[in-house]
Amino acid sequence: MSRAVISDRSSGHTLGQAQSASRGIAANGKQKTAIWSSFSIERSEPVAKYRQIYERLAERMKTGEYAAESKLPSETELMHEYEASRGTVRKALDLLQEHGYVRKHHGKGVFVLRRDQIEFQFNGIVSFSEVYASMLGRSIQTSVASFEDIEAPAWLADRMNLTPGTRMYRIERVRNFDGENVILDVNYFVKDLVPGLTEEIAAQSIYAYVEHELGMQISYAKRKIAAEDVTELDRLRLDLHDYEYVIVITNDTFLYEGRQFEYTESRHRLDKFQFSDVARR
Repeated sequence: MSRAVISDRSSGHTLGQAQSASRGIAANGKQKTAIWSSFSIERSEPVAKYRQIYERLAERMKTGEYAAESKLPSETELMHEYEASRGTVRKALDLLQEHGYVRKHHGKGVFVLRRDQIEFQFNGIVSFSEVYASMLGRSIQTSVASFEDIEAPAWLADRMNLTPGTRMYRIERVRNFDGENVILDVNYFVKDLVPGLTEEIAAQSIYAYVEHELGMQISYAKRKIAAEDVTELDRLRLDLHDYEYVIVITNDTFLYEGRQFEYTESRHRLDKFQFSDVARR
């Protein structure tokens, strides 16, 4: 099997060079020619080796070198290919699983997940743009179908513990995946907590605006998932075909100091939704 070269430019030496040199001496004392794969993983600044392995494996999945539902090489094979310890390889595989690239099956191996479904992981708070940044080769677009400045409805004021009359942004965003409208996000944001929000920002990333432009820290979310009957709004916004149900994820999201600034219903077409999580004991 060919090996990936993981090198450190700061030292000018390839990691594992000593081992490679010793292996390159034939019995008659002549130097063998080392044959390497056509790719390398390098770094101009210190990067953890497990992270480099993760990035390389992820890239090979995105390009289709490791096809969906195929089995990855064993830990031992990856150790040999990347000249890494078992612990380092396992950390890389754990990171791939946490980011939705693979799923470990005890006693069977590590398998590549399909990327044509929309996979939600419940062990973190990420924006739509962050989730799908890794889905290269897919046509993914966000359009803002509605952007309103409203008074908080009574049910929402009660849910979010808001003063009656609190102004809210109500936004409908449609996520188009490979030419089909498959997700409808209905967002409510407290206007005073997200000042200056515009339709243009909503078409990009509201979380990026909150964190990078407003300088606020998003802390945690309370989340629920359920199957619900299709509504008239779902039929208006989504390409539902014959589906009579949608998967609905509700999010109550809070800032670092404990104030709730968002309530969202994310409504998904059944065949394009996949749930994943990483459970630890």
